[in-house]
Amino acid sequence: MTDPTPLVCPDCGAEYADRWRCTCGHPLEFARQPLPDGPAPDPAAFDTRDGLWAFADFLPVEKRVSLGEGMTPLQAAPEWEAEFKLEYVFPTGSFKDRGATTTLSRALELGVDRVVEDSSGNAGAAIATYAARAGIDAEIYVPASVKASKLRAIEAAGATPVRVEGSRQDVTDACVEEAVGGDAWYASHAWNPAFFAGTATIAYEIALQRDWDAPDAVVTPLGHGTLFLGAYRGFRALAEAGWIDDVPRMYGGQAAGYAPIAAERRGDAAGSNDVADGIQIRDPVRKDAILDAIEATGGDAIALGEQPVADELDRLHEAGFYTEPTCAVAPAALAELRDRGEIGESEDVVVPLTGSGLKS
Repeated sequence: MTDPTPLVCPDCGAEYADRWRCTCGHPLEFARQPLPDGPAPDPAAFDTRDGLWAFADFLPVEKRVSLGEGMTPLQAAPEWEAEFKLEYVFPTGSFKDRGATTTLSRALELGVDRVVEDSSGNAGAAIATYAARAGIDAEIYVPASVKASKLRAIEAAGATPVRVEGSRQDVTDACVEEAVGGDAWYASHAWNPAFFAGTATIAYEIALQRDWDAPDAVVTPLGHGTLFLGAYRGFRALAEAGWIDDVPRMYGGQAAGYAPIAAERRGDAAGSNDVADGIQIRDPVRKDAILDAIEATGGDAIALGEQPVADELDRLHEAGFYTEPTCAVAPAALAELRDRGEIGESEDVVVPLTGSGLKS
């Protein structure tokens, strides 16, 4: 096994063996993005038995803890004139397993024996489950109002849930205080670069499943941007490796009232949306990186109220896609973006469906 990949601050250039945040306050990234040598392999001969770890040549973390995650179906959805990436079939029922497997593998690389994480549900369940698989103690800081189904998943894995009254930011603040003042490693899905290395694998899978042909656009729910940024970085790495020709335009759907990216882009974040509870983030850690990804790809972000998301959720369920409510933000955003003419009717679009309705 190789030594853990060091981290670097893209803002001030400081390097670290490990740290959850730069001393200047900026999120850290891996010092290097691994890329495979040579041209893209024959898609028909590509061995996917290792799940998302089949793309180890792109990953700055070695496989140390896994539950067979990855290679989720890419399903044609003609009613939406799109393809759906069924991320809700992961071991814990959400795409967050992509980041959890790489984050806990990174923790094992570093010899960590206790992690903390703050989450409204899915990320906490994923970190708790993969920590259990790794034999690492975990404490998951959650809102006091967390859904019982997600709390059960955390407790079933043997992690300790820590309920915090107040806002989602209060939950984060309490967890950060423990990470800074205690002896725990911060397995944050918002801060930890290992998590984004994991979510980048969705791009590698989409490209493979489309015979190394990237779609014209990808539309995701957008809160902290863990899937949005991961997908963008994955497609960018594929382009740098010469495995795809172009990076797709990246679009994010946000919940009205919790839409700082849409507000920055177009000032249309007013209103409210309590249906999409999984992306109620007012101050995403990587806001600048999200805006840069949108600018680099010619994409956008829009805010959606409750009714179009609720309607889209019903439509998904009626078509056999049993997702949780936050998932419906992305197909609802696709419909709005088509109405605005930002995405053409004939363009290839991939929409990840991010979490299972069994956890609603």
